[in-house]
Amino acid sequence: MPPEALAALHARCFTTPRPWRADEFAALLKTRGTVLISHQNGFAMGRIAGPEAELLTIAVHPEAQNAGHGTRLLEDFLCKAATLGAKEIFLEVAENNPAAIALYLKSGFKQVAKRKEYFKQINGPALTALIFKYSI
Repeated sequence: MPPEALAALHARCFTTPRPWRADEFAALLKTRGTVLISHQNGFAMGRIAGPEAELLTIAVHPEAQNAGHGTRLLEDFLCKAATLGAKEIFLEVAENNPAAIALYLKSGFKQVAKRKEYFKQINGPALTALIFKYSI
């Protein structure tokens, strides 16, 4: 997926945190250790740094949600991270995103911390980020 397509889909899926722009995706794709898993209905992007990985974002087209696409993207990302040597995978999710939280818990992630007022909203107070960890 080119950066413009990633940004367009991200904008369809997110308002908090704000959607990423095409130039931000382009910069990430040029960064060493960045992994992009893309399927027809979505993508997952993260970074691998030695034994640690971070899932930066996962997006599934709104019309394709609740059909297992997020689970497949996450599983593919976990497999790729393991293949590249990651032993632990971290992610941050807004506390008001129950669908994503359920996906991560179902996939074996455990909540390990919180970051208060981490995700800024355009209208409203900043949201707490829940930090999740997956051990391979």
